[in-house]
Amino acid sequence: MAFLEINGRSVAYRLLGPEALPLVVLAHPLGMTQAVWDDVIPSLLPRYRVLTWDLPGHGASEAWQQDGGEITPAALAHEALALVDNAGVSRFHFAGTSIGGVVGQHLIAEHAERLYSAILTNTGAVIGNGEMWTTRAGRVRSEGLTAISGDIVPRWFSAERLAAEPALETGWRTQMARTDAESYARLCEMLAVTDFRGQLKGALDNHPGLSVHLLGGSEDMATPPDTLETLARECGGAPLEILEGFAHVPSVEDPQAMAKRLLLWMAAARSDAGERGVAYADGLETRKQVLGEEHVARASAAAASLDAPFQKMITRLAWGELWSNDDLTRRERSMITTGILAALGREELELHLKTAKRIGLSEAELRQVLMHVAIYGGVPAANHAFSLAKKLGWGDGEA
Repeated sequence: MAFLEINGRSVAYRLLGPEALPLVVLAHPLGMTQAVWDDVIPSLLPRYRVLTWDLPGHGASEAWQQDGGEITPAALAHEALALVDNAGVSRFHFAGTSIGGVVGQHLIAEHAERLYSAILTNTGAVIGNGEMWTTRAGRVRSEGLTAISGDIVPRWFSAERLAAEPALETGWRTQMARTDAESYARLCEMLAVTDFRGQLKGALDNHPGLSVHLLGGSEDMATPPDTLETLARECGGAPLEILEGFAHVPSVEDPQAMAKRLLLWMAAARSDAGERGVAYADGLETRKQVLGEEHVARASAAAASLDAPFQKMITRLAWGELWSNDDLTRRERSMITTGILAALGREELELHLKTAKRIGLSEAELRQVLMHVAIYGGVPAANHAFSLAKKLGWGDGEA
């Protein structure tokens, strides 16, 4: 876990995976922590870099400052964007549950140009009603979170799941009790007045490449299916799936089902773009992620009138159509590319040996790639590649 000071307050976050992979940001529900994504993340890491963080006063994030004023969706989205900027990323995928989905709605409404896709789960343009949230904020301040956790935590999970795993309720009640009460109360007061009706469709119409998917649970009492249906209409008829037998937190109830949908919907966002023809800007972004901004800047600066169109072509085709496609992971593409360049003895081999490190190839994986080159492309080619790799720092890792 790491920490970043944002507007004078320490925010706890995790940034996992190689910088050469596209980023997905995951936002957790009210009263929980970024740990709700723990069992989903391993399925995402082969293809994505993952950023999670704790809301104010939740988990290891510092409480909202007493003189910090009201918490707003804009303030929460600002924290998310600050963490994304700190990771050096311009565009990203986003998935958020409950209040995390509220953050996602603000990003759609005000920062759609930053998003590849938005997956909103168990949330709504309006969640509950103002009186309910104001009453809860008052109870938190007067009774404390430990006292009210028994009313709230059981609503997060289906009755069947709680019966099968009684410790689930105990564990999350304990975690909820550790949350800063005043931060929680202010977030309740935020939800009391949050209403995204009429704010989303226009933003999506202006950004037709932004993919939005919605997910809910048939047993969810906090954001029941009709709440998700209303949100789907607000998002211009965005696809909605209701999971039968699930309640409010699918990332905890069935992490594999959640991961499967995230992978499918995030890949679809890029595949749809591929069917239309990948834009130069999308290919350029992938090229920067994989090769590094400094290299791309040098290559662009060195382009003359003769080869500038060629640079644009390879950016669209190699980096847009191929490297941006999710049918293979970037790790797999790196191994394929390195093997081909080594076998052919091309000068770009040095660049892609460096890229292999950015992507996270292990020494053992590179060794196997080059040994394949020896068998199928020739020992001299593999010998040259091994020698070049050692000059670039390979060989100091595991045996």
